[in-house]
Amino acid sequence: MKPRSLVRFLSMIGLVALAISGPASAADVRVMISAGFYSVYAEMAPAFERASGHHLVTTRGPSMGDSPESIPTRLARGEAADLVILDGSAADALGSKGLLRADSKVEFARSLIGMVVTQGAPKPDISSVEAFKNTLLAAKSLAYSDSGSGTYLSTKLFNQLGIAEQIAGKSRRVRGPPSGEPVAKVVARGEAEIGFQQVSELIRVEGVTFVGTIPAELQPGLARHVGAGGGVCQMTLPVAASIANIPPPASGFCRFMSDRGT
Repeated sequence: MKPRSLVRFLSMIGLVALAISGPASAADVRVMISAGFYSVYAEMAPAFERASGHHLVTTRGPSMGDSPESIPTRLARGEAADLVILDGSAADALGSKGLLRADSKVEFARSLIGMVVTQGAPKPDISSVEAFKNTLLAAKSLAYSDSGSGTYLSTKLFNQLGIAEQIAGKSRRVRGPPSGEPVAKVVARGEAEIGFQQVSELIRVEGVTFVGTIPAELQPGLARHVGAGGGVCQMTLPVAASIANIPPPASGFCRFMSDRGT
């Protein structure tokens, strides 16, 4: 599958930002990336390296949360990165803390949250807001990620639906890679009846059935009516720098990803 088709098929968000740190060597581009965009990144990275001669040095971590390996924690303790690929709302939060500078953005793709059940189990109805709400209430257990999609569900959507307290006792927050695992693996083992995460993280796991995406009006981008629902290529520089001072390997990769994500 071509990179452009892959991005559209996965219907996900990625946000690339140049972290405020010293420049990498001419041959290395240091990349921090969250799970939501990793599968597409893994497909595109070798092509970029072959075309450019540069080398991508990759570090994985959740886009949100306070685990030692999360991207916010890594940046806060001074780990170096030239590019960060993560959820748009997470990048906005990092920008407000001065860890990223949000002044140059190019759209990538939209993010969609989906749902899975254990393979062989009946597919619940999530075709409407009311049906989705009833499915959440009827489920014996549910799981979501500790990163962007799960944070949106647990802190915003469940409250918006008025069921946060009713489902709190049967909800499980799952730590993602690299030390954790996708939500779908928890569902595959039967430890949760239904599971939610970005579509790209659900469809590659064996032992589950993909039910579909949650209703369009409940998806993050549409619910908030802001840019957090769209992926962007965001380059962050020291305050005194200009676009011309972006390290060529880093800006080249940002353009490479953008050209194939539109």
